[in-house]
Amino acid sequence: MTDQLTQQDVNNTAWAACDTFRGVIDPAQYKDYILVMLFLKYISDLWADHYAEYRKEYGDNEERIRRKLERERFILPYIEFRDEKTGEVTERFLADFHALYERRKAPNLGELINIVLDHIEEANKAKLEGVFRNIDFNSEANLGKTKDRIRRLENLLGDFARLDLRPSRVSEDVIGNTYIYLIERFASDAGKKAGEFYTPKQVSKLLAQLAAPSPGDRICDPTCGSGGLLIEAAAVVEAQGSPGNPNKDFALFGQEVNGSTWALARMNVFLHGKDAARIEWGDTLNSPALVEADRLMRFNVVVANPPFSLDKWGANEAQADRYNRFWRGVPPKSKGDYAFITHMIETTLPQEGRVAVVVPHGVLFRGGAEGRIRRALIEENLLDTVIGLPGNLFPTTSIPVAILVFDRAREKGGAREGVQDVLFIDASRDYQSGKNQNALLEEHMARILETFHARRPVDKYAHVASLQEIADNDFNLNIPRYVDTFEEEEEIDVAAVEREIERLEAELVEVRARMKQYLKELGV
Repeated sequence: MTDQLTQQDVNNTAWAACDTFRGVIDPAQYKDYILVMLFLKYISDLWADHYAEYRKEYGDNEERIRRKLERERFILPYIEFRDEKTGEVTERFLADFHALYERRKAPNLGELINIVLDHIEEANKAKLEGVFRNIDFNSEANLGKTKDRIRRLENLLGDFARLDLRPSRVSEDVIGNTYIYLIERFASDAGKKAGEFYTPKQVSKLLAQLAAPSPGDRICDPTCGSGGLLIEAAAVVEAQGSPGNPNKDFALFGQEVNGSTWALARMNVFLHGKDAARIEWGDTLNSPALVEADRLMRFNVVVANPPFSLDKWGANEAQADRYNRFWRGVPPKSKGDYAFITHMIETTLPQEGRVAVVVPHGVLFRGGAEGRIRRALIEENLLDTVIGLPGNLFPTTSIPVAILVFDRAREKGGAREGVQDVLFIDASRDYQSGKNQNALLEEHMARILETFHARRPVDKYAHVASLQEIADNDFNLNIPRYVDTFEEEEEIDVAAVEREIERLEAELVEVRARMKQYLKELGV
């Protein structure tokens, strides 16, 4: 039996491949080359593994083998080069990683990689159309002049050639985890640019568990980045199956405005076996693509970590929004937070939909148009929970953030119609300090979730506020107004402090005298 590769084996080999680009390309950019190559290696090894199985079964009957391979998740076509004059085929090879590795010394290697990716995309239009359009392996601007570019690409192919991703050697879960691992590492290196594609895994996991998707749910992330939050939400449903038989009764939907990040999300869901996920490319606020019958699609669960306080988000067009999402009011043009929140609520199912969203703290207390929208949401009894998280959890910002949970089951006619309060949790002091970034640990998440489900006050940690109490606070949701975390300082014994000072002063006089004697003996 072939030895199985461990998660660490695969992670280490994949991360070592990044050395090809370090110091040459910004991490936020070279991640695309690495992740596309990982995806190409995976589908190539999958194809090779299955070809070997069918060869054992059907021998030299290439026709039967070809018919079997045409049912694969991803089809790898053949590429033919022809003589311009005669039209005769001069070269023919399978469009896969291994063909590229054999041609790694070719002077047009970057162009060959692009050709292979184009053919794979064309052969898998339903799944991969547009996925590779934003990546150019023959780019002089990104990869350097011809000689340097060929050397870098040859090294990249050499690194991935050592990574055996055949199903007989490594499980699909390991490959999906490696993809997430690389995205996390790229986010750490990319700093503030990471906000375009990454939400820390523990925050995603917490958000997904707060939203609590169930079997049969349609789950959406309208600003899905590279898809990590959707993967975590799917894991919550899968865990509701039996051991070894995860529950697959859910549907995933997402939209992402950045083309490169959208491509990462598409590959991410494929590597996690979520082939049916629908991930659209476009601006959620101005051009929502998740529509049916000219209406916004409705979902059981909507989760997101949208851009914080997005400027120029489209306020001028919002008044005439064809989907009437902003009927509570149009958020300010320089801060799109409530535009995303409103969109999320309007795309959930009435009387049952749930929303969990990460927001900056300003969303809790800013006035003007935002204050009016916040008041409307509270008076509609949609807001369920406000959770304050620690600062410096994200590579993009050091500010503390909050999670808002909305529950449309609290609407009239919903299963939780009788719930007429808001739970406030102050988890801002629970974290593991890190050199560059803080982290939520499992025990921190467990405490938040336990308090969330119990929905009871906890001294200096949680408070259940009535809607009247919130109204009395002028609909300001600033957490310290509701959760008192003030710690009484220990009373100081002034007399004891004075005695200690006197003792130290006497000791100091004695030390100085001894020092003076030592210096005298040394003749100094």
